[in-house]
Amino acid sequence: MAKEELISGNPLRVLGLDNKAEAATQSLGLVMARAGLGKTAILVQIALDSMLRGNRVLHVAIGETIEKTRERYEDTLSKMVGDLSEEEIGELSRRRMIMTFKEHVFSRGMLEERLKDLIQQDVFAPDCLIVDGYDFDGNGRKHLEDLKQLMAELGIAVIWFSAVCHRDDPRVSADGVPAPCHTIDDLFEVILLIRPKDKVIKLDILRCAYCEVEPGTTLLLDPSTLLIQKS
Repeated sequence: MAKEELISGNPLRVLGLDNKAEAATQSLGLVMARAGLGKTAILVQIALDSMLRGNRVLHVAIGETIEKTRERYEDTLSKMVGDLSEEEIGELSRRRMIMTFKEHVFSRGMLEERLKDLIQQDVFAPDCLIVDGYDFDGNGRKHLEDLKQLMAELGIAVIWFSAVCHRDDPRVSADGVPAPCHTIDDLFEVILLIRPKDKVIKLDILRCAYCEVEPGTTLLLDPSTLLIQKS
């Protein structure tokens, strides 16, 4: 499968991510699920799609190693396509940087210091930020607004987070967004929820400000690869 086919045929097109990347406004996206159900897999697919479209992606992995995160990218790309040239794979790798933080240590100040160094030294200036493992239970609205403000100051238009929800927590927002993000869901333009049912894994689009489909639409994940399936 050629690079162009990977882009045009990607089920993520329904989210309108390519159109949003050309806009001048900032966008926050959120992927939610119970622990171990594939949040990182979805974030990696979103990141790879952005990289294939020519953008630079900074993947912030909280509580994970660089090696493990890199393996996730390599594994997901191999499942998506098997015939990209070594040159194209190398080009994709150069469009991604992985930054790790220990759990409960990540903060705006630490990210700002490391990210500004990369940008000011002309090492890496991301267009898209992936934050995997952010502590929504321990950080409230103010922390997220501060982080959003920092990204705006640095010219990063698209930011994606992952959040863990819990089966025994009944709290939800009016749009069906579960805790711990039910009181801050207004900060996100796109919210996706992974929901296993019987032998099927569903990806519910709870909110999408610029989607080609209506909120409430459900995509399916391949149970063995966790790749988003074509409808």
